Amino acid sequence: MFSRSRRGTLRSQEDLLRKLVGSLEDLGISYMLTGSISSSFHGEARATNDVDIVIAPSKAQIEKLLSSLGPDFYSDRQAALDALARADIFNIVDMEGGWKVDFMIRKERPFSREEFSRRTTVRMGELLVSITTSEDAILSKLEWAKSSHSERQYQDALGVALVNRDDLDRDYLRRWAEELGLDQLLEKLLTEVDQA
Repeated sequence: MFSRSRRGTLRSQEDLLRKLVGSLEDLGISYMLTGSISSSFHGEARATNDVDIVIAPSKAQIEKLLSSLGPDFYSDRQAALDALARADIFNIVDMEGGWKVDFMIRKERPFSREEFSRRTTVRMGELLVSITTSEDAILSKLEWAKSSHSERQYQDALGVALVNRDDLDRDYLRRWAEELGLDQLLEKLLTEVDQA
């Protein structure tokens, strides 16, 4: 599940998550892992050099988070504060391990609030972490697939759906897919699941 650094040395993805999750929890910042880490956990594992984390911080918490990470991480304070103001993305780079971390400020739209409230705690290696549910991992990946025309994102969503086919809340998926304009893409995916 976890990957080594892209340089094959030093900090692993598990080490990185231990550092990040520890800082977020110490500062009382609500978070959830999303993106390829989530889809790999719920579906078919694939290597990724990026870590995507949705957070819901205050300005003071962002300032403390960046300070807590120390000199091993490159960050841009102003970019982080701008992202907070716009409910957008900012990133940090782990200079030791070569990882890029995208922190996504939780949006206020209804789906983002619902997705965040449904996050669940799972064990990844030795860590307990907050992560999206399998349904929300699918919807998030389909949203990225639609906006970026990425077959990789679609395949990640399909992998989650195939692994969890017997437990998926299809009513939930269809309700939010319609709201997000993903209904056709979701029906294509569910058809592939049912035919597999």
